[in-house]
Amino acid sequence: MKKQLRGVIAGLVCILIVVGYYYYLSNRDTKTTSEPEELSTIAKITTKNLDDAYPKTPREVVKLYNEILKCYYNEDCTDDEIDALAGQARKLLDEELLKQNPNDQYIAALKMDIQNYKDAKRTISRSDVCDSNEITYKTVDGSECAYVLASYFMKEGNGYIKSREQYVLRKDDSGDWKILAYKLLDGNGDNTENE
Repeated sequence: MKKQLRGVIAGLVCILIVVGYYYYLSNRDTKTTSEPEELSTIAKITTKNLDDAYPKTPREVVKLYNEILKCYYNEDCTDDEIDALAGQARKLLDEELLKQNPNDQYIAALKMDIQNYKDAKRTISRSDVCDSNEITYKTVDGSECAYVLASYFMKEGNGYIKSREQYVLRKDDSGDWKILAYKLLDGNGDNTENE
């Protein structure tokens, strides 16, 4: 009789464990096990630690700069987001270019440019950066420089515009490639305007 009673109790305990586990699984908070929310493009860029994870190649620098440009012109950024994006963009610029564009002037000109894009209903539909094997490397005044071409396809109203820019990057003392200058090119790759 004791063996039968033990068997019944053990069976009931097993049933209670199975029922309890089923109850736990069906009523647990699913938010704690779900994927974290995806960061917006702006948040991904502004939280990127460029001190520890700076782009390694001139092409990667221009690609990141283009992502920032798309945020400026395609998103409805708050003033704080524009300031944060500009802070990241300025980390990609050469010291010489930074000296020519003090932060306050840079931000004011940027906000005016963003407003001009909004007024013209212009957005960057796509940006492309030349392949790594198309980058030209030269030594200029003892500094390593890289010339990178980028194309922009912009929607303006009901039409599209294409523009091309040549970025000149210079390797700094830390070995990082920084944007020194950029030129707007015409459709044939000829220089039409210096920036």
